[in-house]
Formats: sequence, structure tokens, C-alpha cells
Amino acid sequence: MFLGTYEPRLDDKGRLILPARFRDELAEGLVITKGQERCLYVWPIAEFTRIAEQLGRAPVTSKAARDYMRVLYAGASDAVPDKQGRVLVPQPLRDYAGLDRDSRDCVVIGTNTRVELWAAQTWHDYLAEQERSFAVLSEEVLPGLI
Repeated sequence: MFLGTYEPRLDDKGRLILPARFRDELAEGLVITKGQERCLYVWPIAEFTRIAEQLGRAPVTSKAARDYMRVLYAGASDAVPDKQGRVLVPQPLRDYAGLDRDSRDCVVIGTNTRVELWAAQTWHDYLAEQERSFAVLSEEVLPGLI
């Protein structure tokens, strides 16, 4: 399970040093792809494979499924972290998430089965907006669970 918030920086080559707590689970390989709200999703290879199998069951006749899979897979990149726990974030994915040369500050968050990578300012703006409705959302999203 991925938990927590970390604030690393991308290096000059566009590599991310994975938080130490996440390295073991990602050591066998990972997939980075576009996520919602301009973040990047980082999946352990086994979890991405499981999700791909589920998506593969969607009917080809579903336009929404085709659209989703095209964006998800076309932007995906697989990698194995190096011995220092670094992984290259490809330029198109850095562009999508706003991780450019002027601002390599980022936020890495654990979201249970995946890791999300955000441009720092985008994350802080998103979090400020979402914290306002957090209590209300818990009643709608998790009724009776917590």
C-alpha cells in the first residue's frame, strides 16, 4: 500500500528519485502514464498488468473505453528504477504534468495501489480546493464505511 506525501525534485535529466518507502514495491518495474487532473500515475508493473487485463474486457464497441485506453496506453512508459531508486520521467509526460525545466519541484503521493506524481504548485492548488469539501465528500463517497 502506498501512503504519504513526499516533495522531491526532478534532476536535470528529468529523473525522479522515488521515495525510499516506495522503492521495494516498484523495484521490479513500473509504468508511468497520464492520470486525471494533470498528474502522472505510477503503477507497479503487476498492478498495471491487472488493470490492463480488466480494461481488455471492455467492449471495443464502447467509444468511452476506446478513448480512455488510447490516452492511457499511448502516454505510458515502462521502466525499472536504477540502483539509486531513480526513474526517468519521459518529456511528454513531464509536459503533460507541468514538470518543466523552470519548475522541477514535484510532489509524490501514495494513493493505495498507485503513486501519483504532481507538479508542486498544481498539487498544492488541488489540495487546497479539495480540503474544503473533504468532510462532505466522505458522506457521499464512503457512506457508512468510516
